[in-house]
Amino acid sequence: MDKVQDAVSILKEYNQDHIIDLLNKLEGEKKQELIDQINRIDFQQIMELYENTKKEIEIKENKIEAITYYDKNKLEKEQKEKWDDIGTKIIQNGEYAVITMAGGQGTRLGHPGPKGTFKLDVYGKGKYLFEILTENLKEANKKYNTTIPWYIMTSKENNKQTVEFLEKNNYFGYDRKQITIFIQNEMPLVNTEGKLLISKDLKIKEASDGNGGTYSSLRSSGCLAEMKEKGIKWIFVGGVDNALLKMADVTLLGMAKDLGYEIASKSVVKANPHEKVGAFCKINGHPKIIEYAELPQNMAEEVDSNGELKYGESNIMCHLYTIDAIEKISKETLCYHTAFKKNSYIDGNGREVVPESPNSYKFESFIFDAFEFFDDMGILRVKREEEFAPVKNKEGSDSPKTAKELYERYWKNQK
Repeated sequence: MDKVQDAVSILKEYNQDHIIDLLNKLEGEKKQELIDQINRIDFQQIMELYENTKKEIEIKENKIEAITYYDKNKLEKEQKEKWDDIGTKIIQNGEYAVITMAGGQGTRLGHPGPKGTFKLDVYGKGKYLFEILTENLKEANKKYNTTIPWYIMTSKENNKQTVEFLEKNNYFGYDRKQITIFIQNEMPLVNTEGKLLISKDLKIKEASDGNGGTYSSLRSSGCLAEMKEKGIKWIFVGGVDNALLKMADVTLLGMAKDLGYEIASKSVVKANPHEKVGAFCKINGHPKIIEYAELPQNMAEEVDSNGELKYGESNIMCHLYTIDAIEKISKETLCYHTAFKKNSYIDGNGREVVPESPNSYKFESFIFDAFEFFDDMGILRVKREEEFAPVKNKEGSDSPKTAKELYERYWKNQK
């Protein structure tokens, strides 16, 4: 009974009377599930985030500087060989693991399932995004005579479908014992009055907490501890939706180890100074990705002594970390960004309401917000046409059509 009273006290404190009403109507297992959820949620944090939605965003004075990068295709032969050798040894010693962020749905693509189950129309018969990633990893395993442990982060929304899909396809021939699937953490959704939404299953409605949740989810799922037990020292994190993602790049790995970076990322040069992409830089002495809207126009157009854009290294979601860096970040609280979105909910009469316009706030953190916990990071510039074929939009740029063209052209050139 104490747990019920605790739950009611929390709800009263944070003016969530509609959830108390729901609690009073429920019985048995359903009631217990809701009580457990209430006692798990950090209401203080959620309400602080809600209060922040009412405040004007303060523009702080930031000192923005360019960040050093290395161009993979312009490295001296000796330098590249040295880094490749260091990276190869790390992988062969079993000290390397990869994480695929696969918590999203294919909604923007008009695909009715997890994004990784989307089939890209290559070579007539097509390949699933998960299949393309598996082929990439299997190629690396063959090359380095090992089996790289693969961690796949799903969401509560798509975990069941993802697991069923991978099992049905026999994990595309990857060693099942080397695959670990873990679920991303979630945050409650809040309406404009500060009330938490109720979902169809009569619980508080939650949504994935953004790709920045990767760090804390690794810790809470036990995957971080498991990696340490296996002797993993380096972890690569990439998304499920890049058809040219290289998940085991020995040059990136060797660069980070040789130069003593705890984190490193790949970049591609901006197509033009005003391309709408986030760019690597340093803000107040720490590495960061600055959104295109935050970079003053004169700085976006600035060039260095080689005639290269000073802020031209754009993020392609290819990040590398030491395990100590992941551990450090997983204990920190990343800042949350607010998205105002349409979310259905159950009203006080038990009816589902499907709004026609945005009605609630979703709070999410971004993976790159963790970079500022470090003094520096390594950046390796790679060729867009060799490493970046994102599948994000149904049509136009970064669509299945553009990804198919990039993928087929790349593999044709490899022959």
